Amino acid sequence: MDQIARTTEDIGHLLRKARKAKGLTQQELANRAGIWQRTVSNIETGTSEAKLDTVFDLLAALDLEIHVAPRSKMSPGDLEDIF
Repeated sequence: MDQIARTTEDIGHLLRKARKAKGLTQQELANRAGIWQRTVSNIETGTSEAKLDTVFDLLAALDLEIHVAPRSKMSPGDLEDIF
């Protein structure tokens, strides 16, 4: 799963996609990450101002990590095709 995320909404979408691919409910992911289910929901919908630590807890619970790279030269239309 190699995806580009440039906004909090993008991160939320990717976390939701990864959670569903693993067959987990929001509650199951929350339990693994040691956070509230509501927090998972808010992050997935991009309505949360979550701490970075919380995002990393979710990534770890989903066995994911972040790779930082120079920004690609994509057009907005190309970015929409990814999601």
